[in-house]
Amino acid sequence: MSTKMRRFAVLAAVLVTGTAFGAGPATATASHPAAPECAGLAQLGIPASVMSLPTTGGRVTSTSVVTSVISGETITYCQVDADIFPVDQSAPDIRMRVALPYDWNREALMFGGGGYNGTIPDLTANVPFGPADKPTPLARHYATFAGDSGHQQSPTAPPSLDGSFGVNDEAVHNFAAGDALKKTRDASLFLVRRAYGTDPAEVYFAGGSTGGREALVVAQRWPSAFDGVISGYPAWNNLAEILDLGYLSQILSRPGAFPGPEKQTLLYESAVSACDGLDGVRDDVVSDERGCRFDPHTLRCPGGADTGPTCLSDAQIGGVIAMSTPFRWPYRIASGETQYPGFPFLSGADMRTPFLGFGTTAPANPMPVTSGYGMQYWDQWVKYFLTRDPDHNSLTVDPRQPGRWLGRISYLSTIEDRNDADLRPFARAGGKLILLHGAADELVSHRSTNDYYERVRAVLGPRTTHAFMRYYLVPGANHANFGTPAFAASWDSLTALEHWVESGQSPGNPVVTDTTHDRTRPLCAYPGWPRYRSGDPDSAASFVCTH
Repeated sequence: MSTKMRRFAVLAAVLVTGTAFGAGPATATASHPAAPECAGLAQLGIPASVMSLPTTGGRVTSTSVVTSVISGETITYCQVDADIFPVDQSAPDIRMRVALPYDWNREALMFGGGGYNGTIPDLTANVPFGPADKPTPLARHYATFAGDSGHQQSPTAPPSLDGSFGVNDEAVHNFAAGDALKKTRDASLFLVRRAYGTDPAEVYFAGGSTGGREALVVAQRWPSAFDGVISGYPAWNNLAEILDLGYLSQILSRPGAFPGPEKQTLLYESAVSACDGLDGVRDDVVSDERGCRFDPHTLRCPGGADTGPTCLSDAQIGGVIAMSTPFRWPYRIASGETQYPGFPFLSGADMRTPFLGFGTTAPANPMPVTSGYGMQYWDQWVKYFLTRDPDHNSLTVDPRQPGRWLGRISYLSTIEDRNDADLRPFARAGGKLILLHGAADELVSHRSTNDYYERVRAVLGPRTTHAFMRYYLVPGANHANFGTPAFAASWDSLTALEHWVESGQSPGNPVVTDTTHDRTRPLCAYPGWPRYRSGDPDSAASFVCTH
């Protein structure tokens, strides 16, 4: 059913009966729905039948009316917390939350998570690379919802780095295969119907990193479940990246191979200096990432030994090259993936935020919390997903020669690599997809997102792909605007998606803002990038998208 037809059906149900799909307010109108029935949701049971995947139902655990200032707007909403119960009674519940605003705009948006998840995302937050000068979805009177993906993080673990749920099969499928996404979506829309007496006219999804993978999961697996999707810096080939992270953990754990923070800064500044002007202006942003040909050997210490922070030893150069080079494994895995393309540390990546990339200390056993995020992610995966032995030394598992672990790796690849490039069902359902990535991402390689986009284009063809999908690569932007990126990306992708879904108006000549440096750039559809022509180098009007 088209968007217009869905709108008409929902409006007709409300005007004729006053309610739809269950108990709800009888005074709702098309333009101004009545306040949500918050008190009536308390302890409400959620039938298993409203969810398309197996559960044993669920229950609302708490409700409260909240008034808060969000994005400068005073918003009153009903916050509903609920649990979805597993089939396997030893598996954790899925914990979820819904924010139901007064004066609802008849739209709903689900947020994705990050890392290993384990907590419910902030329902008052913005979409990935969202606009700093515009209201967040809840402040726009969206009904927002999210879940913890089916497990609860230990309070003593670093944020989003607790993989201990991996010992349970149902929990793994909820998280890695995305089963919890559909269960949470179905339960949340059940609560929306009960609260307002009607369905949303449109339902959107937005997430970055793990949430970006989740955005692609819903488009791949449930093509009619969401009208529009925003996928930021997606870790879609999660198992493939994990193997690369394991390989890099071993390389960087070797004596003398780890470059400390001072050497990381040296590498970053040298790479930017070498490649900054390729786009026609020196602005500390490498726009022509593919054209960058920085050679780390130019930083080699005399004789190759480590002589201090002004150069790299041979061992450190080897580690740097390993991080920026595709990692290929000499065996087959069931997902069909054969390699991970490496991280763009030699092409303008922001070494000023080392936690996401190298970290500040070398990988070791036990894995330090000061090592890179990816190395800690690998460590948790080995202990709980692969070996299911929390005492296992992750540095003893060699991704190049996994030995007895190969079968388990291959099996997990079918769950964790969400690599279906055939998005024709999503396109036929009228879905629209905006894909975003920063070219200086330290944690999820933008080269991997390039690869996924090219796969979709190869399957669907350029014209069909262009009709429902846009991919924007943002020069200088890092992972989730973490720390102090060279370009802190800000763009109102949600409004662009709304116009595309609801009126057929595709994004046209979008402009992205750098909120740190008060400048703008054209947001170029991949494989385009912004080249400077003339005029104010802080203005997008001075640039043109080129290939």
